Amino acid sequence: MGAAKKKKEALETATFAAGCFWRVEEGFRKMPGVIETSAGYIGGRTPNPTYEEVCTGETGHAEAVQITYDPSKAPYKELLKVFWGNHNPTTLNRQGPDVGSQYRSEIFYHTPEQKRLAESSKSRLEKSGVWGGRKIVTEILPAQEFYKAEGYHQKYLMKRGIDSCHF
Repeated sequence: MGAAKKKKEALETATFAAGCFWRVEEGFRKMPGVIETSAGYIGGRTPNPTYEEVCTGETGHAEAVQITYDPSKAPYKELLKVFWGNHNPTTLNRQGPDVGSQYRSEIFYHTPEQKRLAESSKSRLEKSGVWGGRKIVTEILPAQEFYKAEGYHQKYLMKRGIDSCHF
């Protein structure tokens, strides 16, 4: 088996929804061990949704980021830290000025281990009191089909030389 094939087999996938996918993607894109990020849509009922359709809130999809990563360099626990630190998980269907079900907070797990780690990290965060006793509304769900967003959404902030969206 060649080195390239071994390397590819060692990579894993993670998917997170935490508000506008531009900001979320940029937070993960810069992490050492993250190989690729893709902005897209997940968790809904409409096949191949467009951005305009998702924005109506009628497709059921969340804006999300799918990440290909090397777990030896970017353990899933570290991805979870970036996820929790990059948004407010206590606001239902809202992040900053963005309002709608497409901006909800969700973790889509791809393996039983990801589910276990996500549930454990959520529990620890709730018990920590860092959010002033407010309930964390983030759902932890099995990964569904991920639909990559239109090309102009991919690496949106990086293409414009912007580090982050602030709200």
